[in-house]
Amino acid sequence: MASNEKSKGTKLIQYANGPSLEEINSTVKVPKGKGFWPTLLAYSGPGALIAVGYMDPGNWSTSITGGQNFQYMLMSIILLSSLVAMLLQYMAAKLGIVTQMDLAQAIRARTSKSLGIVLWILTEFAIMATDIAEVIGAAIALYLLFHIPLVIAVFITVFDVLLLLLLTKIGFRKIEAIVVCLILVIILVFVYQVALSNPDWGGIVKGLIPSAATFSDSPSVGGQTPLTGALGIIGATVMPHNLYLHSAISQTRDIDHNDEDQVAQSVRFSGWDSNIQLTGAFFVNALLLIMGVAVFKSGSVKDPSFFGLFAALSDTSTLSNGLLIGVAKSGILSTLFAVALLASGQNSTITGTLTGQVIMEGFVHLRMPLWLRRLVTRLISVIPVLICVMLTSGKSQIDEHRALNDLMNNSQVFLAFALPFSMLPLLLMTDSKAEMGERFRNRLWLRILGWFSVISLTVLNMKGLPAQIEAFFGNNATKSQLMTADYISYALIAAFVGLLLWTVIELYHGNQKISNIQSK
Repeated sequence: MASNEKSKGTKLIQYANGPSLEEINSTVKVPKGKGFWPTLLAYSGPGALIAVGYMDPGNWSTSITGGQNFQYMLMSIILLSSLVAMLLQYMAAKLGIVTQMDLAQAIRARTSKSLGIVLWILTEFAIMATDIAEVIGAAIALYLLFHIPLVIAVFITVFDVLLLLLLTKIGFRKIEAIVVCLILVIILVFVYQVALSNPDWGGIVKGLIPSAATFSDSPSVGGQTPLTGALGIIGATVMPHNLYLHSAISQTRDIDHNDEDQVAQSVRFSGWDSNIQLTGAFFVNALLLIMGVAVFKSGSVKDPSFFGLFAALSDTSTLSNGLLIGVAKSGILSTLFAVALLASGQNSTITGTLTGQVIMEGFVHLRMPLWLRRLVTRLISVIPVLICVMLTSGKSQIDEHRALNDLMNNSQVFLAFALPFSMLPLLLMTDSKAEMGERFRNRLWLRILGWFSVISLTVLNMKGLPAQIEAFFGNNATKSQLMTADYISYALIAAFVGLLLWTVIELYHGNQKISNIQSK
């Protein structure tokens, strides 16, 4: 028996059906009977790991381009996206704390094995889509900072697995601290650059109020309308994998689940932690949009890729005032931008890997070491980036930059497709008395806001899907290609609706079984 256990323990891929992220589950002690601030400090950390997903490299281009094209109009979209994110992340943390299951485990426990496998594959694609943005962001940052050729820089991003190996040895609390430090680097860089630009604060406040023009199909600026700009920001902001991750890492605090008051305290302070950190993410995305308006002259950024933004921050002809021009001559603006980009990519490395483990264990009950998990997903994500770099190596530099930027933006289509399959189950389960109990189920106002958010995001993502598919054919697509893109998008929407109905029906029956068991 002992030899069998030892043999089982040495396998790289093992069966797993225990607590979520078992190595770190309930490992962080929290004080009892202390004041608000000491208790909040003990619960602070998971929210930072979640906030990372809301300020990753995929957000940068959409926010800055939105500012360039429509001034402060899309500030309201960043605000609304952040508020929806706070609502959903609170529900995810509550689900994990109250049920002691992460979202993947909870879905799998109430659905069939076949649906679990389908949802696992769908979520893996969403994680890989975000990983592509991280590869591109980190590789470009290395190229810009150290002049490392792009192909080599792409391969170097694979070795961030060594960083992950180091982090797994130092404890989860220290990982949280490192992530917070990297977030502060990003915030400070953009605060500094925006402060130099002296933006129109009145225009910023006015932009926070949504209007009909925000969701209009006109005007079209640089091939973008306010609606497509809004959809881009929403798609890059609210990400499905964050809901799975939060429901898992909210369980890292050591509490007595038999004491309902302790559970309530954990839910409360996890909500505070999440909202504070997501407020920071809101400011980062707002600062990015303000950069597009105030740091650069209107319409001066012709290349919205990371290369183009780096160049624009050192080009005195694109900057909006003399103070910025004076600082830009030293090269500090562009260098700080690249440093923030590298910090953003490394932060996403940590959270993406943890999420991958959560969904693999939850949906298909399999586990592999974090380093192997990271290596496999990163190598898969590197392939399309390398193909893109090699296909454009003989073309002009601007074509290479545009191709990488298009790849990053187009990869986000999987996020729009996968998001409802995390949002809807989360809402159904946290609305349920059978799942959460009377004390912790969503209050009426939460249910109303939750359903409004889920339906709105789903409709907007599906509305924007044809345009996202058309983008795969480039800026000069033929009529035939546009028709093909529309047929593909309609087929995807049909598959999406069918899969969503399958998920809802199985979750409903699963919830009914739990209710029947509890009533006996």
